[in-house]
Amino acid sequence: MEKLTWVLWRERELLEALLYRLEVEAVVMSTGRTRWLAHAANDVDAASAALRDLEVMRAVAADEAAQAAGLAPNASLNELIASSSEPWSGILTEHRDSFLSLTEEIARVAQTNRALIVAGLRATQDTLLGIDQGSSTYTSAGSVARGDARSAVLDRSL
Repeated sequence: MEKLTWVLWRERELLEALLYRLEVEAVVMSTGRTRWLAHAANDVDAASAALRDLEVMRAVAADEAAQAAGLAPNASLNELIASSSEPWSGILTEHRDSFLSLTEEIARVAQTNRALIVAGLRATQDTLLGIDQGSSTYTSAGSVARGDARSAVLDRSL
């Protein structure tokens, strides 16, 4: 059980790091400072890769803990909690609750980031489509605000 709790602590740390990196990415996108966007996206990818690597260790540790508790392989965390005595059941419950909270926050921030990416893509497409028109501007939210289309005459003799 000790090995499993160590792996779960490490997974919590990586989930918190992923959440932090997603929030940094959101700040970079919302401020329009695209210079750092590639770095922020790479940081998110690195945190995700570290989590994927840790999943193998967690699966092995969970199977060992399940076997020690007399459970079948691939037992859920809830099954391990139910079959464990204190202090392990309390520790595993704390990990489960933390995972639920962190994954909810990660999903929310990731959804916000997707919306920012879509808005940026839409603004870029509108810009490319309206290059010849020259009458389009953007609001502070990034949407297109089209002014009145009118002809302009420039008197170059002045």
